[in-house]
Amino acid sequence: QVQLVESGGGLVQAGGSLRLSCVASGRTFSRYVMGWFRQAPGKEREFVAAINWSGGSTSYADSVKGRFTISRENVDNTVALQMNNLEPEDTAVYYCAAVRAYKSGSYYPHSSEYGYWGQGTQVTVSS
Repeated sequence: QVQLVESGGGLVQAGGSLRLSCVASGRTFSRYVMGWFRQAPGKEREFVAAINWSGGSTSYADSVKGRFTISRENVDNTVALQMNNLEPEDTAVYYCAAVRAYKSGSYYPHSSEYGYWGQGTQVTVSS
């Protein structure tokens, strides 16, 4: 079992930055691929980024490449999402998710692949 708790959301102006954090419970954190998803009002949940167990492989949605960075610290059971140059289109509830790794790499873009989810944290970017 893995429990996930996100923090770090808030209100920021366009062009600004936010850093989201997710703390995971459990002693087997390093066996999980960690991902971030987001869901805007009236839209489906979409993939943002993912990172493999070691942090050596990362994947990003095209819409956030070059602006967002995912990282993890297995010692602290944490995964972070650094978001720079934020745009109003980034406004959404952001969710941390975990999946027990069953293939190499970090490309797990489908929400159905993930078995554990946090409660979400709101990010609002004003224009």
